[in-house]
This record gives sequence, structure tokens and C-alpha cells, in this order.
Amino acid sequence: MLDLDIVVFGATGFTGRLVAEYLLTHHTELRVGLAGRSAEKLERVRRELSESLPDAADAPLIVADSTDRASLSEMCRQAPVICTTVGPYALYGKALAEVCAASGTHCCDLTGEATFVRWSIDTNTEAARASGARLVHCCGFDSVPSDIGTWMLQQEAIARFGRPLDHVSFALGRSRGGASGGTIASMLELMKQAGSDKAMRRLLVDPYGLNPEGERSGPDGRDRVSMGWSEDFDGWVAPFLMAPINTRVVRRSNAVLDWPYGRDFRYDEVVACGGGLKGFQRAAQMTALFSGMGAAVLPPVRALLQRALPSPGEGPSREEREAGHFTAHLKGRGVDSHGAHVELEGTVQGFKDPGYGETAKMLGEAAACLALDDSPVGGGVWTPASALGDAYLDRLRAAGMVFDVS
Repeated sequence: MLDLDIVVFGATGFTGRLVAEYLLTHHTELRVGLAGRSAEKLERVRRELSESLPDAADAPLIVADSTDRASLSEMCRQAPVICTTVGPYALYGKALAEVCAASGTHCCDLTGEATFVRWSIDTNTEAARASGARLVHCCGFDSVPSDIGTWMLQQEAIARFGRPLDHVSFALGRSRGGASGGTIASMLELMKQAGSDKAMRRLLVDPYGLNPEGERSGPDGRDRVSMGWSEDFDGWVAPFLMAPINTRVVRRSNAVLDWPYGRDFRYDEVVACGGGLKGFQRAAQMTALFSGMGAAVLPPVRALLQRALPSPGEGPSREEREAGHFTAHLKGRGVDSHGAHVELEGTVQGFKDPGYGETAKMLGEAAACLALDDSPVGGGVWTPASALGDAYLDRLRAAGMVFDVS
């Protein structure tokens, strides 16, 4: 009974509400429903949204629970696209992914959990191919700037030079943003699982852990875990906390699209900290933060972080989100069709908090893309670049993000 175009599942959560607000503001051509497990909370969210968005007063409400497959199936009957923010996905996302794959309902999410994505690939690919459902994971700050930024750079390289770049490096530059309790809960749950599961720990350090079976090898090694000097970015660099998911997503995009970047393509990510003493100090601080999050596999460290950091449902204020921003730099190297050395540089920018203001935009536009645009692929478990490609890039640019090549 497809009465709607998109259902935002998790609309009563911190990020889900932002995504619902984004879609209701910027995609009035779409019929958007709000879903969650509490009718009372859904009513309150709709009422609060309608204070500034009168059309929100008419948004349909759907009660659905991540542990109740019957309610999830009923939700999937309401719209061709489910946009879900209900995480940690390893705990609360599996049933929905299976229901979507079986029912032919497209789904996009914000997961940054490599183990959940690996589970979804192994569990849902066959059913999604049969039903035509496109399950598109990692449609937020994890991992759109990396995946779509690399897609953009490689498409430009092919157009200019006749072949893709051999190596792309990504560096997160200046950024400002807060963290929500939901994101922190997802990271801590991932560390908890890794602490008790040796196979999971192996997956988390495998550079090709999200590639298809038989395609899990290549020239890339493990992600950076220490600070250092980068000639590419002319300054000190540090490990990037999101690299363990972003790099795997970029490599999976290359693999599932039948190697448009080449089988010997290399990709890596860092945080660019600048030069001089200040750059050195920042790189040291970022490296210490990276090491501290890695130590969350230990229960006492995890308990300490849970007490000190925001709880689920909490996050940065509207003023803080509006003051946020991020800039990411990409540098690619290769040879042209005549064998001459070539380079390309790319920039990805967002002008709100990366994890919330910009992430709501990225997920909202992914859902709109699934609802409105033709896809180059059929059913399956996909990455943003492989499922949405140029149509998604165009939407993100039109929505105010910068994706530029020089």
C-alpha cells in the first residue's frame, strides 16, 4: 500500500529528528512519514516540527519497533524507501535490514559499524538481489565525503586523463562539531564486541574486510595508527578515527563496480594537523584520542567513557550545529593514457556540524536519491558511490555541499 515516498525510522531520536526536519524542509515534493516505537514521542516530534514547518502537521506517524518484525514489515509496506537512524545497528538494525531485503524495500542508514556492514553483506545480498531492494549503508559523515569524494576525483581523472588515478589520499582538515550520545553508543558497542570476539578484531583491521568474497586482497595495508609528516598535505598528520570504516567503503565501491579505479588502486586517510609546533601538538593530541578510543575494548575504559560522554538522545544544540563545519582534502596521483605522471586535488566541504547538520543532509539526500532517481545497479548491499553515483553527487552539490576538483 505505498502511501508514502520515504519513512524516517528513528524520528524521535536526536539524529532521526534532524533528518526528518531536513526532508520536510527541503523535499516538500516527497511524502514523508515519521516512524518510531513510541506513539507519544512521535506525536510530540510532529507537533514541535510543525511549529516552524506547518506541513509537518500532516506527516503520517507509524509505530514500529526494531525488535518486532511484524511492525517493521508493516512499516515497509508504507513506502518504497526506509531511512533509518536507529543504532547501534549491530543491536537494532539487523531485523530491519532483513525485512527490507526480503520485501524489496530500499533502505539507507548512517552506520559506521564495519562489522554490521559485513554482516549485512553476508546475510542480505542474495535476498536483496532477488527482491530488487538496494540497501545502502554509511550515508553520513561515515562515509560520504570519502566515498563520493573519491568517486568525484576518479570520474574527473578518467575524463581528463583517460584512466583512473592509482592512489588517492584523503585528509580531514579544519572541522568543528560535537558528538551525540547515539554515535558514542555505537562506537562503544563496537569496541565491546571487538573486545570479546577475535574474528571481529581481525575484520576491523583487515583493509579489504568489506570486499566481496574472493576479492579481499590488494596493495593497501593497515590504517595509520601514529602521527607523522605528510608531503602530500604539507604538515603533520594523525590517525583518523573514521578511517577504519571509510577506507573499507571506498575499496568496496571499487570492487562491487568491477574495478573502475583499477585492481591496484590504493587509498588512505589521515587528519591533517598543519605545520610547525602547533601542527605537531595537534597531531599528538589527535593520536592520543585515537589510542584512547582503541582502548575502549577494555571494559574499565569503556565504563569511564560512558560516564563522561553524552548519553543516547543527547547532542549538540542548534546553535552549535549551525556553527559547525568541515573541510576534507583529497590528493590523487597516477599516469595518463600516454604514461605521463598526473595529479588531481579535490575538496569536500560542509558548512554545518559534520556529524549532524551535514549528516542529516547526506542521509536525507540519499533517501531522496533512492526515491526519485534511476540507479546504475539493481538489488543488493551497496555503498553510496556504487548505488547512487553521479545523481547523489549532483544532489549533494545542489544541497550546498562543496565537491570540487582542481
